[in-house]
Amino acid sequence: MTLNIHDHDQPAQPPAPAGTPSAGERAGHTLGRRSFLRRGVAAAGTVSAGVTLLGAQREALAQWHSGSLFPGDAAILRFLAALELIEADLWQQYNELAGIQGDNVPGGSGNKAFTDAVALLDTDMAQYIHDNTEDEITHEQFLNAYLMAFGAPPANLDAFRHLPSSKATGAQQIGRLTNLTQLTVDTSWWTRYRNPDKNPDLDPTFVFAPVIPGLLNGQFTAIPRTNADLMNDDHLKAIAFTAGFHFATIEQGGSSLYPSLAQRVTHPEVLRILLSIGPTETMHFQTWHDKAGNATPVTDPTNGLTFPDLSTTTEELFQKNKIMPEPTPFLSHHLPRCSIIRPTETRGAAMGALSFLTAMGLFRGQPPAFFHYMRGLAVQADAARRGSDHLEDD
Repeated sequence: MTLNIHDHDQPAQPPAPAGTPSAGERAGHTLGRRSFLRRGVAAAGTVSAGVTLLGAQREALAQWHSGSLFPGDAAILRFLAALELIEADLWQQYNELAGIQGDNVPGGSGNKAFTDAVALLDTDMAQYIHDNTEDEITHEQFLNAYLMAFGAPPANLDAFRHLPSSKATGAQQIGRLTNLTQLTVDTSWWTRYRNPDKNPDLDPTFVFAPVIPGLLNGQFTAIPRTNADLMNDDHLKAIAFTAGFHFATIEQGGSSLYPSLAQRVTHPEVLRILLSIGPTETMHFQTWHDKAGNATPVTDPTNGLTFPDLSTTTEELFQKNKIMPEPTPFLSHHLPRCSIIRPTETRGAAMGALSFLTAMGLFRGQPPAFFHYMRGLAVQADAARRGSDHLEDD
């Protein structure tokens, strides 16, 4: 992904969710947790994540930990909470159609044809989709609850849940944050993690080849839009395989973002949060990386999208069983190669992540206010500095 932020950009102020502290209340260098809890702001009891903190729970949080939150730490946690809301939204859509339906993951009734097509990648895909969905829900719930415990405004995207649902059997008919039907999926992470000589942090102009170049040459659906998408086997396979590569593309982004932003936090407890959640994103990525390689050769008869047979390639950059991160230059080309997550450059990391998701088409159909809100969160996260009690431009 490209990580760019202009030096002169000032953090945009996203519209505050109802019931959050005013700008004046947020003007101090630290955010007191006990004072917020004593105020008992009713609207802070529920956020878009579905986190409900009742009076007794708020009091328990106040007794659990007193103190304050650095503005930079709050900005990073809020941006991550917003991205986890976005992840939870897209994973919920996948789970409704191809996962296991259960009380701990909301909505949907399943779609057997799509579930069977996704299972071509692995017979346990439904369980993995369910578990990934649940994980992202817990991430956004925890991050927002932690912010609220300090009196910091949570991430709230409820105003933007208006994108249409799939009309295929199994999908809830509710407003969505994300669009999974017009995706342009960058699969260059496949060769990035196999390349022993190039690291995007050290070689930012190097172009890593995508393993499925066709996914960069159009807009493709990763879920059946209607039951008509279930009628042709090769078309349905291509949709399922698009989803499989999209799973890994999303999770490799989280694998990089958490360590990138961890370099900017100040408080050890906030660092602990990022170091504890981030590796779960990498576990997700490793799973989906492995499963995506099981896609069988197919060409979608409706649009020409082609998935090659990765099981027969002898070129190491495309070999399907090389799913461990290949050792590569790290920090300097003069140091020994090391097996690492990449990229982990911290400058502009939040804005880079947002730009990557936007270019993917994930937010196609969202209004300008959505991008203003998300850009404001990203700029504020990128303005955080370790050890600083205020936000600064790079």
